[in-house]
Amino acid sequence: MEETIAGAQNTQIAGQIPQQRGESLLETAVRYAEERHWDVFPGTWLEAVDGVQRCSCADASCPAPGAHPARPDWATLATGSATVARRMWQKQPTASILLPTGRTFDALSVPESAGFLALARMERMELMLGPVTLSPDRHMQFFVLPGGAAKVPDLVRKLGWTLSSLDLMALGEGAYVAAPPTRFGSRGAVQWACRPTPANRWLPDAEELISPLAYACGRDR
Repeated sequence: MEETIAGAQNTQIAGQIPQQRGESLLETAVRYAEERHWDVFPGTWLEAVDGVQRCSCADASCPAPGAHPARPDWATLATGSATVARRMWQKQPTASILLPTGRTFDALSVPESAGFLALARMERMELMLGPVTLSPDRHMQFFVLPGGAAKVPDLVRKLGWTLSSLDLMALGEGAYVAAPPTRFGSRGAVQWACRPTPANRWLPDAEELISPLAYACGRDR
């Protein structure tokens, strides 16, 4: 089933974000490992406390309820094995699906408003995109080739900006992104702004996307 985002101008890329309804977190995690060869690991989950959804970390003010690592050694848990992924989610079927960056992909994270502006610009430039997530914290994550995050500060500087002046974050080794259909408490679920398909299995380099992303972030300040 697909859901249209109100106000989106680009119906081909940004206007329709498929939601994975009827598919369990376990099935989805296994599919990411099996079909995309992405490493996955289970994060925290949501629990009902006095009728309110709380993060399993027990922090009442958790900034990402149900959508962050459950333990400090999370990087050692990440696996690209569908069999191991199935075993992990069988232990905790409601655990969020988290994807470590710096392995099979890096990610460039920008505010949602800048992300939609960049998507429209990228379509006009006929750029080939990888998967792009839209998270309930109103940010988009653009998947790029691993190693891309390390290049970003220099690439942004060559465009006349500094990374600190833009709301653009490069996620590489030691970081992670939450994958659909992980939920951020009552704020909703992570969705695909540009879903994984056979056509975007080969990811773009950060250098190919940095210009429209930096431009959009500069406009969005």
